[in-house]
Amino acid sequence: MQWNGKLERIDEYRWEIPQGTVEGMLTNAIIFASEGMIPSIMQDNAPQQAANVACLPGIVGSSLAMPDIHWGYGFPIGGVAAMDLQEGVISPGGIGFDINCGVRLIGSSLREEDVRPKLKELVDALYRSIPSGLGSKGVTRLAEAEIDEVLRLGSLWAVEKGFGWDSDLPATEENGRMMEADSVKVSDKARKRGIPQLGSLGSGNHFLEIDRVEKVYDEKAATAFGLVEGGITISVHCGSRGCGHQIATDYLQSMERGMKKQGFQLPDRQLACARIDSPEGEDYFQAMSCGANYAWANRQMITHWVRESFQDAFNTDADELGMRLIYDVAHNIAKKETHTLEGSRRAVLVHRKGATRAFAPGSPELPDIYRSVGQPVIVPGDMGTGTYVLKGMSGSMRDSFGSSCHGAGRLMSRQRAISSFDASTIQREMQDKNIHLRSGSTEGLLEEAPGAYKDLESVVDVVCGAGLTGKVARLTPVAVIKG
Repeated sequence: MQWNGKLERIDEYRWEIPQGTVEGMLTNAIIFASEGMIPSIMQDNAPQQAANVACLPGIVGSSLAMPDIHWGYGFPIGGVAAMDLQEGVISPGGIGFDINCGVRLIGSSLREEDVRPKLKELVDALYRSIPSGLGSKGVTRLAEAEIDEVLRLGSLWAVEKGFGWDSDLPATEENGRMMEADSVKVSDKARKRGIPQLGSLGSGNHFLEIDRVEKVYDEKAATAFGLVEGGITISVHCGSRGCGHQIATDYLQSMERGMKKQGFQLPDRQLACARIDSPEGEDYFQAMSCGANYAWANRQMITHWVRESFQDAFNTDADELGMRLIYDVAHNIAKKETHTLEGSRRAVLVHRKGATRAFAPGSPELPDIYRSVGQPVIVPGDMGTGTYVLKGMSGSMRDSFGSSCHGAGRLMSRQRAISSFDASTIQREMQDKNIHLRSGSTEGLLEEAPGAYKDLESVVDVVCGAGLTGKVARLTPVAVIKG
């Protein structure tokens, strides 16, 4: 499908779908993009979804889309929308099936020359200790009664069980715990799907990477983040596994049934929603918060095994290796926040679906060590490109409800990627770049081929050019583990 509606240029980095382009729009839609990105964006028809989101009751400001925008379920991936807490709605399609899919970045005092001689041993150890792949199960046996604690406490549960350090909590968005979580609102089916998978990477675009800091752009912020050129970092990208998927499925089904009762007339049934202050809306928010907590506990446990693998490889304690958590950010979540709208402060529910929180310097939500420079924003690209570390800027608070992009964004569907690429070619290309690759399946490797993604540089240039974020450092892969 192709977008044939209006798309008007505002400036170098912003494009508008005016209110009225789609029947029922309550506001406009703004897409952050460069001129060169527009043909592929229009080809995807994701602008239709951005316009559809503008029809949701209680939306405030504009329906927004980041430059990594592509077709999703209900909302486009890369979509951001804020809702008034009294009049607005909450929509599972605005969060996604992988609740709190996110990225965490672990630092170290190691250099590339320290890691290269031990790389195969290190990757083998990580692959053994961190389960990955479709349907993968965690290595920790979680008692059925414990799942409620995981859903309620998130990262805190993991740290209290010995999977990490106390210092990991303030370096995690929300301290790794959504306080509104109520496990009573999570179905038995979601619990049962979550129990065996806790502590696993999963499949699809999830990964674990060892990267080197290729270039530093902002010395002050890089120093605060603990990044130095030539240094080694570890990235973990995964989410809430089958638990989060089931929570989303359960509530989407019930919301679809309740739409007529609430009198909502929306252009897409995938935008199924409920008023935030309704019993069903409150139930979903509390269940979604449980899914978010599960994801934070999951990444926290993986962090623990990453540290153990490095300890074993270097015969040195992880703290002596400087393996502190730099930051953990969610990019599929809804959060209650306060933002300035038309000159006054207003409490809203911000949906971020394939979009990352990017709070500016001075934001009280940030840990003390980052408050003067802004929030770390972790933006991975494809497996051959690496990751940008950005920082939140004042423009994000003014123009995007404190949000930025979450990655490069897909250029082609998984099915098209499978039919377009060859596994041996991908492996050879990675070898040519001196990147050690370990993948769980040929199909997963093809789905995640570098050519299936947009150019990360272009995406980052837009969010930085628009003033949402600033460049801090660029990381390039040394080793990649794909599910």
